Amino acid sequence: MTQSDIAKALRPRDAATLIILRGKGQATQVLMGKRHAGHKFMPNKFVFPGGRVDFADCRYSPARDLHPRVARKLTVKMRGRPSPGRARGLAMAAVRETFEETGLIIGEPVESPSPSRAHGWQEFTKTGFAPSLDGLLYFARAITPPGRPRRFDTRFLVIWEDHVCNIDNPVTSSEELLDPHWFTIDQAQELDLPWITTHILQRLQKALRDPQQLAPGAPVSFQRMVGNNWHYETL
Repeated sequence: MTQSDIAKALRPRDAATLIILRGKGQATQVLMGKRHAGHKFMPNKFVFPGGRVDFADCRYSPARDLHPRVARKLTVKMRGRPSPGRARGLAMAAVRETFEETGLIIGEPVESPSPSRAHGWQEFTKTGFAPSLDGLLYFARAITPPGRPRRFDTRFLVIWEDHVCNIDNPVTSSEELLDPHWFTIDQAQELDLPWITTHILQRLQKALRDPQQLAPGAPVSFQRMVGNNWHYETL
């Protein structure tokens, strides 16, 4: 089997990305950072914080769970066996990866955070916070086309800055996502972006004009390659 055959055969891994919003109207900003040049997948591109789901993300308990409509929507057309635990794991991955890459905490203070053997959650709980998922909204989903060195089945989640506990005081920094910065959507679209990120920003700009598109249970755009063509549907 050639390298090309191996790449085409790769099964996409579950992943989650978090779009943090602040401001209103045309002044609404999103948090993005630049991926390190050494990454095999999308080097030097500007992206939202996020990454693949780890086993512990589906096992660690949040202080506050997902809104029921968001949880149900995340299970729609889920590959494999859909479950509330896997839906929660997607949201937990977005929260954990955001913390690891930007130092921002989406949670609430607790006296004794639940212990975890997973390094990412150990570091999170050292802050004295437990993850909180009730402010997350499910906005979009996309699967990396076959033939890429990495393939992800990515859910794009949205949250407003008032759900971030330390928006102006990150507790850590990461070499994975360099220099996280706030951009208006117009500014962000001028950056070196992955194609899917450009598409998501365009959809987000339209959604911000209609609050019903950024609500629990709102329609979710889902795109993936079917044969040689992009297939679009609404979940």
